[in-house]
Amino acid sequence: MIPVKKQPAPGHFVIKVEKPGKKFLAQNPDPKAKDWKNHNYWREIEKDLYQAYSGICTYSCLWIPHVTGGKTVEHFKPKSKYPHEAYNWENYRLVCLLLNGRKSDFEDVLDPFTLQEGWFVIDFSSLMIFPGDHLSTEEAEKVTKTVERLKLNKDEDCIKEREKWLRDYVTEGISFPHLEKHAPFIAIELKRQGYVERTYSIWAEYNKMMVFSNPSLLEGDTL
Repeated sequence: MIPVKKQPAPGHFVIKVEKPGKKFLAQNPDPKAKDWKNHNYWREIEKDLYQAYSGICTYSCLWIPHVTGGKTVEHFKPKSKYPHEAYNWENYRLVCLLLNGRKSDFEDVLDPFTLQEGWFVIDFSSLMIFPGDHLSTEEAEKVTKTVERLKLNKDEDCIKEREKWLRDYVTEGISFPHLEKHAPFIAIELKRQGYVERTYSIWAEYNKMMVFSNPSLLEGDTL
């Protein structure tokens, strides 16, 4: 994860979301799960949220494809616990469907809006995400808990998606600006670690790790 700059609400947010939402809450101050179903006005600005944050999932830091990505409006403060925040633009995060489900109503995930630079780092030999070396024990624990909650290191799809963007940059020749636009966390870490110049050393180390963990790759099925 990387710090995310808050973007302003779209001009029609008050009319489409805030006003009808406040009216609903005035009549239902303690909504139950079934009550939200017909009052999910935040869905009206899903496309606006996507555009405001350039289509980047705030938790995976990867581009959400228009057709298959499953973009969602995630309530950082869960609406089940903070109903008064349900129609607040600043409580919304653009998140892919998979990670939205994992975040759910838990409150142990760090907020990208208040996150400091360098708290999350990538080990390019494994594509695993770890706390930055400069963090205190308490801060590192928060990073680790976030990674565990979202399963950023345990989900094969998450790792494969990071692998795809790294491979496309190192071996397929996509430009660094393109990488910054679609996989900003990877781009930031390549720059921080001095790997912006195209180098195959990163990919070679990753291939070694994959062969070691999966001997069948020695038979020719290399990355």
